[in-house]
Amino acid sequence: MLDKSKKSILFGILGIILVIGVYESKIIHKIIYPKKYYEYVSKYSSEFSVDENLVYSIMKAESKFIEDAESYKGAKGLMQISDITRDWGASELNIDDIDIFNPEDNIKIGCWYINKLFKEFGKLDLVIAAYNGGSGNVSKWLKNKEYSLDGVNLYKIPFEETSNYVKKVLKNYKNYNEIYSEKGNSQ
Repeated sequence: MLDKSKKSILFGILGIILVIGVYESKIIHKIIYPKKYYEYVSKYSSEFSVDENLVYSIMKAESKFIEDAESYKGAKGLMQISDITRDWGASELNIDDIDIFNPEDNIKIGCWYINKLFKEFGKLDLVIAAYNGGSGNVSKWLKNKEYSLDGVNLYKIPFEETSNYVKKVLKNYKNYNEIYSEKGNSQ
């Protein structure tokens, strides 16, 4: 049996181990869910009124923060911007010379596009689905009783890739909000 002083020491050691474990856990989570390119994400998420944790969540899902990532469909850069979206964004934002592999240009166009999708759909899950599956597809799905009972919510996403993508980004978003103790403003 332990005497009172030995119990105190044991509880003290266990307390220290617990604190270190929680601290280490937060460090590990921040490594898994980094805030890379913070300067650009902060600047353009603010400029286009988009929650920066959503931008990080999309970037993590799209490219895992690899600047020169390119999909088999031709989407490019950190936020996997298609050529059509790049050209549309450049035109609307009056940008003459754009390098979609440049992190600042890519994040600016990505934030602009997310803002456009919020204006069109207004709901986080629909914005994420449209970012991956296309806004035209999401609009069609909302009109189809097989996928939407009310024309406002999607109960089923017919593209498995898009359905999985929405789940992945929402998981990332939840984790970013928890790790960085912030409530997202896109909910």
